[in-house]
Amino acid sequence: MTGALAIDVHDLVKSFGANRVVDRLSMQVAEGEICGFLGGNGSGKTTTIRLLCGLLRPDAGGGTCLGFDLLRDSPRIRLQVGYMPQRFSLYDDLTVTENLDFVARLYQLADREQVLADVLQRFELHRYAQHLAKQLSGGWKQRLALAACVLHRPKLLLLDEPTAGVDAKARREFWDLIHEMAADGMTVLVSTHYMDEAERCQRVVYLAGGRLVVQGTAEQVVQAAALVVFQATGAGIEAAVRKLRRLPGVETATVFGGALRVSGKDRAGLRTALQSLPENGLAWQEVPARLDDVFIHMLNEQEKGP
Repeated sequence: MTGALAIDVHDLVKSFGANRVVDRLSMQVAEGEICGFLGGNGSGKTTTIRLLCGLLRPDAGGGTCLGFDLLRDSPRIRLQVGYMPQRFSLYDDLTVTENLDFVARLYQLADREQVLADVLQRFELHRYAQHLAKQLSGGWKQRLALAACVLHRPKLLLLDEPTAGVDAKARREFWDLIHEMAADGMTVLVSTHYMDEAERCQRVVYLAGGRLVVQGTAEQVVQAAALVVFQATGAGIEAAVRKLRRLPGVETATVFGGALRVSGKDRAGLRTALQSLPENGLAWQEVPARLDDVFIHMLNEQEKGP
């Protein structure tokens, strides 16, 4: 990785009782980068994000965030970071403007009124300025939460599944805002379960069991997985998918729209499985793996355990 690093941490460990949630994690994120943070539930993503913004203290390991020492300078880190948790954390019984004004006062912004006006306009929240937060749809609540995160002009955004539960249009508009802010020089680390969102990131990091499994561009992660995928279309895919899931060599068999995708690590085993099917008119061809194929593969590996 070239250029200055916004995040540079090594050997982070965090346990809750006997449960080690983050296990010797090392990772780097370059300044100005949008980095996707992937992993199944319980993989350590949320805990890692809280370690990075100083809300939790690691049991071991260290490093820097925005050039500040993770252990000694957590108050200074928090002033430079915008953190958006999974759940909406603003006040339902305050208006959009009142919520933003409250956050601006917490940061003691000298130009508070101008900042509020600018952010209301930039995030198109001015039309809802006097609406109570509880009256907003899920997508507009998330937009309000993001606006509150950037009032103090942070250099780093840490977003924990920011678009969970919102519709496709709201997700796309939310990501357009993320790219606009990254174009202005902000660094973004965003956890997501949506593979179309991960593909919009310049780089992705995948965690399993609190450990970094793979990182790189989406293309590099797909290539590193070395997953073999066959695809077929035809009238018999619903019957074929049930049979394929029980055959050796087949890791996943899933219908996407009108196509049946079968994946695994063993090309010969997959071919044998496909050839064992009764004649059903399906025409199979090997196709490139996608990031969602790799994500499901890694989740399966995580469930198997060591």
